[in-house]
Amino acid sequence: MFEWIESIADWLVYDFLGLLHKTHLAEALHFFIYDTIKILLLLVVIIFFMGIINSFFPVERVRNFLSRNKLFGFEYLMASLFGVVTPFCSCSSVPLFIGFVKGGIPLGVTFAFLVTSPLVNEVAIGLFIGLFGMKITAIYVISGIVLGTVSGVVLQKLHLEKYLTPWVKQILENSKKEQEIFTVEKQPFKERIVVILEEVKTILKGIVPYVVVGIAIGGLMHGYIPSGFFEKYMSKDNIFAVPIATVLAVPMYSNASGILPVVQVLVSKGIPLGTAIAFMMGVVGLSLPEAMLLKKVMTLKLVGVFFGVVTICIILSGYFFNIIL
Repeated sequence: MFEWIESIADWLVYDFLGLLHKTHLAEALHFFIYDTIKILLLLVVIIFFMGIINSFFPVERVRNFLSRNKLFGFEYLMASLFGVVTPFCSCSSVPLFIGFVKGGIPLGVTFAFLVTSPLVNEVAIGLFIGLFGMKITAIYVISGIVLGTVSGVVLQKLHLEKYLTPWVKQILENSKKEQEIFTVEKQPFKERIVVILEEVKTILKGIVPYVVVGIAIGGLMHGYIPSGFFEKYMSKDNIFAVPIATVLAVPMYSNASGILPVVQVLVSKGIPLGTAIAFMMGVVGLSLPEAMLLKKVMTLKLVGVFFGVVTICIILSGYFFNIIL
């Protein structure tokens, strides 16, 4: 499917630049060119089609629907599914989290969205398809949705509303539920396309730097780090590899587009896929910048409980991936 991209990379690296095959620089540069073209192409296509879907199911309508309807527990699943179609990193999901709470949505349901949104979205799906294929992508998407749903249910059972900050409690007391209408849904489809294309440009401007940096790091690792280097420390035989990878990922911060090329290289260097994905989930779904933003709406105790529950779920997901893959 992407043979023509590989031909372009071959020509640029070996013919135009004249680099020798199998050298570290040639391998790193070939990886960078090939993956940059492939991933950016996938992102444009995926984001465009998801933009069409989002124009029919905007944030405000979903928020209002969830706040008005009780779905016998399915609201957690609905919130997780909504997280799939929103292209936000963990930090940019926080403003939506505030809007959900303000809209009267139960805290656990809101957490289900907050967990799933940065992990599984059109950007991550497009990258996963290009890097790992449809089967692994499907397993990852399903596990991400389950992770968000289970985390939301667990956090709701803990009755943590009392640990919201006074600032949020004041907003809840003063807010009035209002029906907000997304203006695009009233427009003809041709006019929506114009808006969607602008959204594609806006999203790409925000994520392309992460993509380029992530692929550059992946290219350097691919070209210069020998096979077996990571396997020595994070092999499948090491029972603690998954929790170590998850905990080490928390201080870091990136979105899916930036970290997935790195995950691809980690897998190629010998790290089991489940361990590498647990590392990715920790980087994308939990981060210190996110914790700082959440401190505005949660007490430290609530932030700690949230991070703890999600970390446990990520570790279990990593072990699950290693078993089935």
